[in-house]
Amino acid sequence: MNKQQAAADGIRRRDGFASHWGYVLACIGSAVGMGNIWMFPSRVSKYGGGSFLIPYFLFVAIIGFSGVIGEMAFGRVTRSGPVGAFQKALESRGGSGRAGRVLGAVPVLGSLALAIGYAVVMGWILKYTVGAFTGETLAPADVDGFSAQFGQMASSFGNNFWQVAGLVLVAVILIAGIGAGIEKVNKIMMPLFFLMFAGLAVYMAFQPGAAAGYRYMFTVDENIANPMTWVYALGQAFFSLSLAGNGTLIYGSYLKDDEDIIGSAWKVALFDTMAAMLAALVIIPAMATAGVNLFDGGPGLLFIHLPNLFKGIPGGAVLAAVFFIAVFFAGITSLINLFEAPIATLQERLGLTRAQAVLAILGIGTVISLCIQAIVGEWMDAVSIYICPLGAGMAGILFYWVFGSKFARAELQKGRKRPIGRWLEPMTKYVFCGLTAAVFVLGIVFQGIG
Repeated sequence: MNKQQAAADGIRRRDGFASHWGYVLACIGSAVGMGNIWMFPSRVSKYGGGSFLIPYFLFVAIIGFSGVIGEMAFGRVTRSGPVGAFQKALESRGGSGRAGRVLGAVPVLGSLALAIGYAVVMGWILKYTVGAFTGETLAPADVDGFSAQFGQMASSFGNNFWQVAGLVLVAVILIAGIGAGIEKVNKIMMPLFFLMFAGLAVYMAFQPGAAAGYRYMFTVDENIANPMTWVYALGQAFFSLSLAGNGTLIYGSYLKDDEDIIGSAWKVALFDTMAAMLAALVIIPAMATAGVNLFDGGPGLLFIHLPNLFKGIPGGAVLAAVFFIAVFFAGITSLINLFEAPIATLQERLGLTRAQAVLAILGIGTVISLCIQAIVGEWMDAVSIYICPLGAGMAGILFYWVFGSKFARAELQKGRKRPIGRWLEPMTKYVFCGLTAAVFVLGIVFQGIG
């Protein structure tokens, strides 16, 4: 058997998604995460409600129909993670395959670094989820008590057990593979996430004062002319759709050729936006009901101020349990995606079995994540500011410029009945690559816009 035949056999044996909605839900799971829950509502609140939503929706549409479709197609055509995909792109133009592998290592390492930081957050979420049932989560008497509770958990080696427990669960899912593990988990967790948050939103709608929150959310004010509204709307949309040259690309590599990528991409963008809006429809009215302003987003919102609010709302214990279960589902599906790119890279480059690659990557992730518990915020900021937009930019340039417009159009047309319009080339080659450069520069200038 020659090398080409062996490679072809390897592609045919490669694991993949079994169904269209399994793939879409996995991509939605990778996109829906903490940015939707602890950052989006605070930015809607800070930048004028509807004044923020208008540019946010605009950027989601642009990025969904340019960056998301590009990474999906890039992975599918190369049947590889970032290292192999970048290598094949450069070799297609007579470039250095070694240089491609080096460039591809950047988003892979970025994905691993982001997963390591996310593992710390997931440990917090798992502890609060269990604590919602035992009573520990809502035990403090006031906001100072909630702050002290979170501070103790987020200190050095302050949450070892729950962090390791979360990583063990992730390892079990990942070892099961793409179809039997990742796809099945997302088919269960993502619908439940939306049902739970929809239920919470309905409950909040009947609370006194909630109408004030809704009015604010959908009112356009002077913030629409504030440049920073547009800057942070761009950052929110970009990072919410998980563009980094790794997660969306690796899921695309498991996709069949008859899949309509553009059709899948708009579903991912739509449901990711719905998740963010549901979070806002729960959190902003809750704040209005309590008669307080929405605090800055981040861990403080999720682990201090919201538990303090739940404690004072009728049925707060039940609300807290439903809320943290749903947040756990959103977080673990994102964490699975972040670990997948480095795992697939070890399988491709070193020939490891699935289980060996998972245990190696999760072993590294466990050790490092335990050591960075007290500095996880700085760790995540560094990765998101410098590595994520760089990886997304390289993937966009390699697919749309190096492979070229004709190649990209042909790949995106696969599985699609209707011909793609003339919008494709300007939207992808110029608008998306330009926005990615803007995200990179603005992130450095403002020390994070995602």
